[in-house]
Amino acid sequence: MNISELLAMQARKFPEKDGIITSEERMSYREWDDRVNRFAHQLLAQGITAGDKVMVHLPNTPEFLISYFAIQRIEAVAVPINAKLVTREIEYILSHSDAKAFITHDLLFAQVTALPDNRDLVFIKTGEASGPWLSFDALLERGDPSDIQSTLSDDDEAAHLYTSGTTGNPKGVVFTNRNILTVATMMAIEMKMDPSSRILHLMPLSHSAPLHLFLVAGTYVGAAHITAPTFTPDLLLGLVSKEKATHFFGAPVAYLLTAKQPEIDRYDLSSMTHWVYGGAPLSCPEVEFVQKQFNTEHLHCVYGLTEAGPNGSLLAPEDHSHKAGSIGKRGALNCEIKIVDDHGQDVPRGEVGEIVLRGEGNMKGYYKDAEKTAEALQNGWLYTGDMAKQDEDGFFWVVDRKKDMIISGGVNIYPKEIENALLAHPRVADAAVVGVPHPDWGETVKAFIVTDGAFDDMESTCPEFLQGKIADYKIPRLYESLAELPRNATGKLLKNQLREQMNQS
Repeated sequence: MNISELLAMQARKFPEKDGIITSEERMSYREWDDRVNRFAHQLLAQGITAGDKVMVHLPNTPEFLISYFAIQRIEAVAVPINAKLVTREIEYILSHSDAKAFITHDLLFAQVTALPDNRDLVFIKTGEASGPWLSFDALLERGDPSDIQSTLSDDDEAAHLYTSGTTGNPKGVVFTNRNILTVATMMAIEMKMDPSSRILHLMPLSHSAPLHLFLVAGTYVGAAHITAPTFTPDLLLGLVSKEKATHFFGAPVAYLLTAKQPEIDRYDLSSMTHWVYGGAPLSCPEVEFVQKQFNTEHLHCVYGLTEAGPNGSLLAPEDHSHKAGSIGKRGALNCEIKIVDDHGQDVPRGEVGEIVLRGEGNMKGYYKDAEKTAEALQNGWLYTGDMAKQDEDGFFWVVDRKKDMIISGGVNIYPKEIENALLAHPRVADAAVVGVPHPDWGETVKAFIVTDGAFDDMESTCPEFLQGKIADYKIPRLYESLAELPRNATGKLLKNQLREQMNQS
């Protein structure tokens, strides 16, 4: 089985059933598959062949859903990238991926209009053609609708997704059809998807969780896909109410922002059976707030990372009342999870170690980087870089990223704990903690703080505030105020830039 054939199969099984729903059109599974064939024929006509990489620079529009399946239908490799990437980031991925074609949207055209100047690729955009840019719409209109059957096997490559690059340049994560179908199957079963499901897509489909766990999983069962090119709280509430959505995946911030909408009570959210969040935990007070505002007991937390498909673990709705902030106590379907020390040995409960994951959802490897692949994949296990511990009930709690751990005087310090404590201060709007070299202790703790207004006395006020909240040796000795913290297009903190800034000063 391969991903493109999933769609072709559903078009035969459910030809008139809603496949794609937007504010402007409703597309049946047969119409969706027809457009995929049309576009696939046009890609072939432009010289794109099996194994070629095709970058997909599109928001959550029908063109994304058509392109993704059409690329794989001709046995090429889809390379979706975040629509919010800046030109420099796009240039790097375009070069690194060895792409033969690039597809973008009119909404994003200003970011990429100069790309053809120094590259001999096939460039396609929605709307009207422009210079070297072919028109997606025109290609689709004159495309041949006859069936193309993809013969890709389970172990053939299907897609490359690029990591967010929080420690440097992004890495290309290589997925086979087996990898993606493994995690899609997991999500379909764990979240009880079936042909009656109506899945709302507002998070970028260029990311592994929305793409593999919800688009591919939903297509696997013949669900309807409700899409919009961006996220707003009003859009989330309005689409759930209007289209009777049953499943939604979002980052915690999407839930928290929506829960603060003053008119949330006037929306009918009763159709939702699975409110799923991931990327970060919700605290107990946040869970209670979201549950109250959404009038739901159907919150599901999923943990994983791109390199795992993503697969990992999950926290069930019934565990949120007493274990909010945890990532659950078992591996999700098709995945094993455990915590190990630096020698790969299991650590006792209560002790901190690194999360490792095993399952067929794990990536094939990093594109053109055998060394990093060997570091990440060892003896069938994926080393996540996430430090965690298990409590007495067997629940896993992520402590911090391994690369961010500070060793001061031989003692391990986890910045995330300090950052959370600092964020409780009413004048701290954002915080990042890193280790800086120290002649005696090896490293000492420094906090970068974004303040809410003037905060000239932070060097004395912050340590005072932190007393009793964290151990003395964890309290930062150094502080620096910033207008904002460096973050990438997905909002992840770029601590490498803070360290580089320190090295240059």
